[in-house]
Amino acid sequence: MRFFATCAKGTEGALRRELSGLRLPAVRGDRGGVSFEGALEAGMRACLHARTAMRVLLELARFPAPDAAALYEGARAVAWQDWLDVRTTLAVEATVSSTTITHSGFAALKVKDAAVDVLRERLGARPDVDPKDPDVRIVLHLARDEATLSLDLAGAPLHRRGYRAVTTEAPLKETLAAAVLLLGGVDPALPFADPMAGSGTLAIEHALRARRIAPGLDRAFGFQRWPSYRGGPQSAWDRMKAAARAEILPRAPAPIVARDGHPKAIQALRLNAAAAGVEADLEISQADARDLQPSADAGAIVTNPPYGERLGGGGEGASAAEARVAGKKLQGFYRGLAEMLVRHHGWTAVVLSGNPLLERAIPIRPAVDHRLWNGPLEAHLLKYELP
Repeated sequence: MRFFATCAKGTEGALRRELSGLRLPAVRGDRGGVSFEGALEAGMRACLHARTAMRVLLELARFPAPDAAALYEGARAVAWQDWLDVRTTLAVEATVSSTTITHSGFAALKVKDAAVDVLRERLGARPDVDPKDPDVRIVLHLARDEATLSLDLAGAPLHRRGYRAVTTEAPLKETLAAAVLLLGGVDPALPFADPMAGSGTLAIEHALRARRIAPGLDRAFGFQRWPSYRGGPQSAWDRMKAAARAEILPRAPAPIVARDGHPKAIQALRLNAAAAGVEADLEISQADARDLQPSADAGAIVTNPPYGERLGGGGEGASAAEARVAGKKLQGFYRGLAEMLVRHHGWTAVVLSGNPLLERAIPIRPAVDHRLWNGPLEAHLLKYELP
């Protein structure tokens, strides 16, 4: 079987490193994700352990689809009875980039028609469609007149760990936070600090990694609702989860500091950390990021500073005078932030920056400048080795 794990743009290297560490066969990086091979258990293992993957797709077929008729016939050639029965609900989602098929809903409908026609012929009845909560989610990717049909093992996106009880404005996705930690080379055995933690995603993801808590341990997955899951795969899944639980450390090996200057952020942080089971591992406090002092000879500061909105002013509709005041306020904040970083002698700083003013304020050249995307926004992962 061939699988494809998707991830945020720019984080393919982190995902490839993760899947290789899981010893999955034939791991290869590709645009938008990483492919690998193996039995169904390989895909299940990726769902359980991969911190940076957004989805894990099991490829069923790949075929030319220059028009709607070819798409239907290609989808009809799939042995759908191996994956669905008459009691199984299904849904099809499609992404299309084609000169002849331009509507994703139409493409999804052709695949759905093909699947239910095959099942009606082979099983004597057709399954129901449930677009909101299907047992089996079929994924169509149509690009340059080639169609790829897959099944989504996770069902819901993998960034939904289940601990985000409360969010703050523009929260960082869990999978992107995990990628920042991996790409930044953050050592889970050393002290950690996020002085602008917001709702706590970076600190919580670091705590989960430091304690070796698998990100998929306490959530349900789509493959558990497949007819083929009962039997061998179910037993394998139970063994995987038991082995993952046995790996968990009772506490984080080093202090994890999570601070923010906003009381609502601190409230959200505490609730989310408790939901993730790592509240006792975090030292949570409300404080100005610029006042953070070194707590050890070495460690990592990892943070996603505000791009300007949380500092007030200068937003859409602001006057030129207001924009100038907001710009000066932002520059002053970034200077104070830079001063805080450079007094952490011997530490590493990993900063997800969406504003070039921040890099200009830090008087050290970054050892790493990695471009990635925070949703639709381009950002730079900047890693500093502080002398």
